[in-house]
Amino acid sequence: MRGKGQVNMTETEIRSLCLKSREIFLSQPILLELEAPLKICGDIHGQFSDLLRLFEYGLMPPEANYLFLGDYVDRGKHSLETICLLLAYKLKYPENFFLLRGNHECASINRIYGFYDEVKRRFNIKLWKTFTDCFNCLPIAAIVDEKIFCCHGGLSPDLQSMEQIRRILRPTDVPDTGKFPINIH
Repeated sequence: MRGKGQVNMTETEIRSLCLKSREIFLSQPILLELEAPLKICGDIHGQFSDLLRLFEYGLMPPEANYLFLGDYVDRGKHSLETICLLLAYKLKYPENFFLLRGNHECASINRIYGFYDEVKRRFNIKLWKTFTDCFNCLPIAAIVDEKIFCCHGGLSPDLQSMEQIRRILRPTDVPDTGKFPINIH
């Protein structure tokens, strides 16, 4: 990253970042089981300067472990910088830095709220599709110290157990009904 919040990466480098991150997400459970101490952070929405400030105040990885609850893109002006930095930290510290999926890590949402347009303007639609493929592999929830449940948004009224979350198949898009397909085997 360079000054003024611009990605100093080629399309090939960003694509590689997405593909390697996707592999890590799929190698880890969809329901993460984490231990404190852990800094838990909410929506960033493309506010790259806020993300940098958060790390300044909360220590840089790996001096602190992090769990982000989703909504990394859209609305803010620097979604690309934001998601690239988060994915880079995930690659560098896969056991100390965790990203959950929010509703804006969904093609039908970020197509409308700005991420699609930003990636299309600065790169191309093919790269946006690569991000979509990566987002479809993100874990969706975490349990900290076997007692604190973390996710981006509300729970489905159909959710009866953590085992139902563990059986959700990835990669997956967010369905219109809000219910994910589960592995019935």
